[in-house]
Amino acid sequence: MPTLGGRFRAAREARGLTVSDVAEHIRIRSVYLGAIEDENWALIGAPVYVRGFIRTYARYLNLDPEEAVAAFNAQSGELPPGESLAAPAGLDAIHASAGRYRPSPLLWIAGLIALVMIGFVVFSYFTLSRQAPTVAVTPLPSASPLPSASGDLALAVPSESPSPAAAASPGATPVPPELLSHSLEVHFSAPSWLRVVVDGNVSIEGTFPAGTVRRFYGKNATIRVGNAGGVDVLVNGASIGKLGGNGDVIERRLAL
Repeated sequence: MPTLGGRFRAAREARGLTVSDVAEHIRIRSVYLGAIEDENWALIGAPVYVRGFIRTYARYLNLDPEEAVAAFNAQSGELPPGESLAAPAGLDAIHASAGRYRPSPLLWIAGLIALVMIGFVVFSYFTLSRQAPTVAVTPLPSASPLPSASGDLALAVPSESPSPAAAASPGATPVPPELLSHSLEVHFSAPSWLRVVVDGNVSIEGTFPAGTVRRFYGKNATIRVGNAGGVDVLVNGASIGKLGGNGDVIERRLAL
């Protein structure tokens, strides 16, 4: 009775194939196919790889793969440890080993931690992007009117100066009525970032505390606030209220 390797060699030669022809079709290296025909099991390695290659080679030659594996087990004295894993076609011993790998729980934990950290970074980025930039400026020391590039006056009033709409405090100097025309007045009830452009010129930009009052003069003004709920706006002495809610970044163009 032919040996196991002889049966493989006879079946291959009966089909007129070389070892290289078979290796190209089933993607198993010809050195391993030759080892099967020569019954040089040590060249292939662990018995699990031998069984896998035997099954693949047997199926290609129309031999009974399980009968061939049983013959190998009887010849080598190796009993399969409850497994019937066949090496997939097109893989050599290294690929067959990799196919049985399963990631450890530590890898799953590390991946979960990485996802949490990525989520935190994304959340922080979108939270910070909603906040307006803070630019430190030096408060204007004088309440004197300053000429703008357009020839109109832009006046920054110190925070202690009362607004025309507010009740005059004891000792405060009322604002002359003629100064209320073409005016923009900003009152801070909470800290906020502010930028005011009057007639195309940036009149002021920075972050101001609660209680600050600023007044500007011109024909047109664009005001942008970083905390709309903490800023009251008056145009020509008439209050238009707050431009938005707390934390809202609002920009408004006003005719004075």
